[in-house]
Amino acid sequence: MKAIRRFTVRPALPERLAALEHLAGNLRWAWHGPTQQLFSEVAPDAWREFQHDPISLFGQISQERIDQLASDDSFVSRANALGDDLSRYLSEPRWYQGLDGDKPELIAYFSPEFGIAAALPQYSGGLGILAGDHLKSASDLGVPLVAVGLFYRSGYFSQALSPDGWQQETYPVLDPDGLPLRVLRQPDGSPVIITLMLPDDQVLSARVWLGRVGRVTLLLLDSDIPENTDELCRVTDRLYGGAEEDRLRQELLLGIGGVRAISAWAERSGVQPPLVFHTNEGHAGFLGVERIGGLIRGGLSFSEALQVVRAGTVFTTHTPVPAGIDRFDASLIRQYFETDLLPGVSVEDVLELGREPGAGANGAFNMAVMGLRLGQRANGVSQLHGEVSRRMFNDLWPGFDPDDVPIGSVTNGVHPATWTAPQLTDLAIRHLGTAETADADWASPAVSDADLWTVRNQMRQEMVWDARKRLQRAWLAQNPGGVAPDWISTLLDPRVLTIGFARRVPTYKRLTLMLHDEARLRSILLHPERPVQIVIAGKSHPADIEGKRLIQKIAEFAKDPAVRERIVFLPNYDISMAQKLYPGTDVWLNNPLRPLEACGTSGMKAALNGVLNLSILDGWWNEFFDGDNGWAIPSAVTENADERDRLEAESMYDLIEHQIAPRFYERNSDGLPADWLRRIRHTLSTLSPRLSADRMVREYVETLYRPAFDSTSVLRHDGFRQARRLAEWKSRVRSAWPDVAIPHVESGGLDFAPQVGDELHLRATVRLGALTPDDVSVQVMHGRSTANGDDLRDVQTAELEAATGTGPSESGEWVFAGTVSLRRPGGFGYSVRVVPKNALLVNPAELGLIAVA
Repeated sequence: MKAIRRFTVRPALPERLAALEHLAGNLRWAWHGPTQQLFSEVAPDAWREFQHDPISLFGQISQERIDQLASDDSFVSRANALGDDLSRYLSEPRWYQGLDGDKPELIAYFSPEFGIAAALPQYSGGLGILAGDHLKSASDLGVPLVAVGLFYRSGYFSQALSPDGWQQETYPVLDPDGLPLRVLRQPDGSPVIITLMLPDDQVLSARVWLGRVGRVTLLLLDSDIPENTDELCRVTDRLYGGAEEDRLRQELLLGIGGVRAISAWAERSGVQPPLVFHTNEGHAGFLGVERIGGLIRGGLSFSEALQVVRAGTVFTTHTPVPAGIDRFDASLIRQYFETDLLPGVSVEDVLELGREPGAGANGAFNMAVMGLRLGQRANGVSQLHGEVSRRMFNDLWPGFDPDDVPIGSVTNGVHPATWTAPQLTDLAIRHLGTAETADADWASPAVSDADLWTVRNQMRQEMVWDARKRLQRAWLAQNPGGVAPDWISTLLDPRVLTIGFARRVPTYKRLTLMLHDEARLRSILLHPERPVQIVIAGKSHPADIEGKRLIQKIAEFAKDPAVRERIVFLPNYDISMAQKLYPGTDVWLNNPLRPLEACGTSGMKAALNGVLNLSILDGWWNEFFDGDNGWAIPSAVTENADERDRLEAESMYDLIEHQIAPRFYERNSDGLPADWLRRIRHTLSTLSPRLSADRMVREYVETLYRPAFDSTSVLRHDGFRQARRLAEWKSRVRSAWPDVAIPHVESGGLDFAPQVGDELHLRATVRLGALTPDDVSVQVMHGRSTANGDDLRDVQTAELEAATGTGPSESGEWVFAGTVSLRRPGGFGYSVRVVPKNALLVNPAELGLIAVA
């Protein structure tokens, strides 16, 4: 007989152990070492088995063990002390509370996935892990976030490999009652239910699970409830699963339902709803139209409401390729928004938000395009990705150069307390007097080379043990009733130079580049004096057949008895594996097709542990590589894909053979790799602070959240007076813009041979039609000219002012004048443009209107 539902009955905790309930109920334990140590003492084997999850742990220990702990005065004292520490952490002022000036009291952060702890598998890869790290650092800094996502009953998937190396997916069903979550309830105790009207008079209902991530509240919407049909129960079944309509329903629930969930939570918590919303990738973009709908029902027009929502929205794009963006058929969007889903919002207005430039009425609905139109502030996730994004979305701002496109960048970061190995943290505590490894003085002689090398060896040893256990479990699962072969217990060698490679497996990440010359790879792995071993992990999307083939190819190579102790593929890559793998390697390998890696945070996590990177100059590595913190694989300049792969693979082999392995194995008179340790210290000292998610969150606060709060506050003031004015002004400018032109520009003030220090005098005749000089900015764009064309480099902008005492001519033309100082020798060029001007615009390109001489 099979159970129709399973749940865990936990033992009753006596009053003396009340602190354990307090500690287990807040996910801060996922990154707080002392709390994890306390839980591990409850039942060490169960703690490891349940992936450091205290909720599951308590479900497996006996009442007798609970009574023993309750009678242990030392344990109770430490539990109470940690409970008091958590209470202080949740209430004391932190960095954010010390900021002067106006700042938002609450910020909403939306993401389709969150990677917080292995015990809460609501993530597939880097996007979710980043979101989890964002919440953790926001909590540590005291930034008042409320986060919104979906609760996926089957999460992503568990990965296994068939005997021939083919990826196999299973979807274990999660019981939220066994997770550190609770249901958001009404005052009468009934669950809060969020509803969305769908076509054919269907109603999609969802309850809201509430989690505490330190100081941050996490709301997860769950459609698997009795109020829904079987079909609608499955809306939140799997992360990134299903067909087009399934994905649309998920994203409607995330965006529209998420805003409604925040309102319900805020009402029950006695707090004001947030005015600033951060959309982490386009999946949650419908949150903007829900907020517009609320303002329309409050008396604003669509255009007026759009100004308010845009001003308070931050949009982060994570993909550097158009194929990675969710797009929906326009007819499907029409079908869903012609219902009562959003009363007062026209379906045509919704379609216009997501319509791609140049597409007709039936063009695809693009979620990233909608995100950019709904967010006055937008960013990529590394400097290079910001450049790529400006080029990719340039068509949204026609006539502007990519450098003018209003998409900035905030380079991702990772949460040090989550990803730094406890051995390295303990070293910092013992010798440097701090547990804050990202800010410790790793150049200090208080940490000897011998100390540092001992810890690095310990981390490698622990990774090897963990890898062997995982491969043994995988073999037994593949061969039920069998006995794992002896060779698994000798896989990998804790003394050997270890390279790690772990990430999602789309084709652009080139998992199999290392196999380009299999004979050469074998010689590297089996070198008699300087052997190398490679540990690989990663999941391919279930529908990505090519990605699965890459995994199979690696698995087939690693099965060869000649090399199987030197190269392994670890199935089911997740947080718990990563926390051993990143610190346990010596070199972290990343070889994507440049510039297709938006950021790539796995190498960041490795670097926090003193691991050196070997990577293509893409994503974060493009801006942080300095020659001493690792090695850069040169990118081949060729249109031939096979030739590119060959050249880049050969460069990778050369670096490993001739630079990396010799440095690792070179020993001084004390038996230590002095140069390698110098590089480790350099990496820890210079990279750790800049790679920290604390730095990232501070950047978001200072450059995006606070400015967004200021902007939306101005528009909301005095009954939305400025929002109405801005909407009217934009409408007037758009209507008049076809008449704006620059018929003539004249210059003077320069000799036949201009010199540095001379001034160029400019007068531009500008036709403004129904506009006035107050509506526009007339600018001279000047910079270095190139010998190969008319493009300018290092462009600077100077304002031309309406000439004093002049008005429009009879033909409606105005004269604008100004000077430009020539400050450097070499080629010089300039052009003149007109763009809209308003104090409430963040960027002159915002309206996508420009007139050029």
